[in-house]
Amino acid sequence: MALDGVLLNCILLELKEEITGGRIDKIFQPEKDEIHIGVRSKKQNHKILISASSNYPRIHLTRSQKNNPLVPPVFCMVLRKHLQGGRIVDIKQPDFERILIFYIESRDELGDLSIKRLIVEIMGRHSNIILVDEHDLIIDSVKRITEEISRVRQVLPGMPYQFPPSQNKRNPLLQDPTSIGEIVDFSDNSKKMARALQNSFTGVSKITAQEIAHGGGTQDLAKSFQIFFDRVKDLDFEPTLLKDNTGRPVDVFPFPYHQYDLDLQQGFDSASEALEIFFDMRDRIDRGRQRSSHLLKVVTTNLERAQKKQGLLLDEYNKAQNSEQYRLFGELITANLYQIPRMAEKVELVNYYDPEGGLVEIALDKSKTPSQNAQAYFKKYNKAKNALIMIDKQLKETEAEIQYLEMQLDNLDKCTEESEINEIRQELVQEGYIRQRSTKKDSRKTPPSKPYHFISSDGFDIYVGKNNIQNDRLTLKTAEPEDLWLHTKDIPGSHVIVKSQGRELAEQTLLEAGILAAYFSKAKNSTKVPVDYCPRKNVRKPSGAKPGMVIYDHYSTMFVTPDEEIVNNLKKI
Repeated sequence: MALDGVLLNCILLELKEEITGGRIDKIFQPEKDEIHIGVRSKKQNHKILISASSNYPRIHLTRSQKNNPLVPPVFCMVLRKHLQGGRIVDIKQPDFERILIFYIESRDELGDLSIKRLIVEIMGRHSNIILVDEHDLIIDSVKRITEEISRVRQVLPGMPYQFPPSQNKRNPLLQDPTSIGEIVDFSDNSKKMARALQNSFTGVSKITAQEIAHGGGTQDLAKSFQIFFDRVKDLDFEPTLLKDNTGRPVDVFPFPYHQYDLDLQQGFDSASEALEIFFDMRDRIDRGRQRSSHLLKVVTTNLERAQKKQGLLLDEYNKAQNSEQYRLFGELITANLYQIPRMAEKVELVNYYDPEGGLVEIALDKSKTPSQNAQAYFKKYNKAKNALIMIDKQLKETEAEIQYLEMQLDNLDKCTEESEINEIRQELVQEGYIRQRSTKKDSRKTPPSKPYHFISSDGFDIYVGKNNIQNDRLTLKTAEPEDLWLHTKDIPGSHVIVKSQGRELAEQTLLEAGILAAYFSKAKNSTKVPVDYCPRKNVRKPSGAKPGMVIYDHYSTMFVTPDEEIVNNLKKI
């Protein structure tokens, strides 16, 4: 997502209406590049989130709560010193750039009133938050830019503030639409027109340029440009969240963009509300990926190793299947000791186990006597027979390990909270896949993670585990004996519990629970997925079994097709 000048103008309108004239009472810095400012305005409390993150820079009102460091960072202390208690007198967006400037009236060390500026630059990896005094000198910034980082523009305390370098772009709000043809060459190619718009005007991102070109065409580009920016000038905003077919947020627009399916766009009263949903989901996905990437690598590496071991064991097993043939060779040689000439390299003997009395060719070691050759074959037989027992045992252990690791891959895909990822990490430590980082015990006790909680169409509570710890807790501690337990048949997936509470289970609830079990499994994208179900009392955990592994009996099986729409429609708590 690119937070461009158009969407920033929409946010500016909301900020002006909500916090202009408000007093700053709290300032926090929960992340190295993120500031939270509490403002008391119109008898209400507001919180501004300002982020200079390289990936997702943004500014909007927020209700989110983040843990703050015990010792505030230096920049946070500087902001508190100069801005806390100050009043926001104005907010501006210069030349429709991706910049917002907060004008804050506060008292200096001598008690005199002065206007300081908090400048928020939303410019991708060059984003920054800069505090400037009344003489245009930089007091400090969340990112200090030295000459080694940029020779074009330095951002350091005591230096005069300069706007980012101009790229000779024009302010679209001041542009006469009839002169668009002089700036943008008309072309039959909408991509080229969009690129020209993006390169010619400030605050116009690629997506916005494509929207204007989409509504223009080769002869109506000027008209499309005028209609688009007339709506911006009239402040006719309708903040819109674009989602993909799975319901995940994709982008935020100042109003619906017709280049996308309107059914996938959701309108909001507030740009901040749309941005909050978008970034909350994106931050959660990114943080989850970062924190689980190491675990994913550990599980994948061990899974590949186990699968390779399984292949080698199967080869050894097939070779060891010749044990009966070795015994036969030994017995036939023993029965014909005096008929076998010495120094022979092979011999053909009648197989008296064969009803038809067929001949068997047996290879011999000419350096050994017939009796020694027989003993060598018996030795091979005993060795192969013992190997079969050992290989069979190792194969079962390896297959169980593969099943466990595949289950962990599925669990990592379902985790949405840090506590759930930490539980998987701790489990992998206990199982010996990861070394314990430190022997010191963490004094902080994190609360146990929670499973998914759905309400069926008939009002039954349905719980779905996200990892093995949750699965064991759900099945062995939370569920009552008469509750219904479900799991995909021979497929890694979640334990699903339907709380019956003494009521007879409705068929629709059973179907919905089966769909949840299939959806939260490795077979999510399959059809006619087998799902076993039985009362919880029929499920038990064998002694020494790995987390999440259970056995069950007296069960039934249904076949369902995972349906994301049904899953999304079930009420989730």
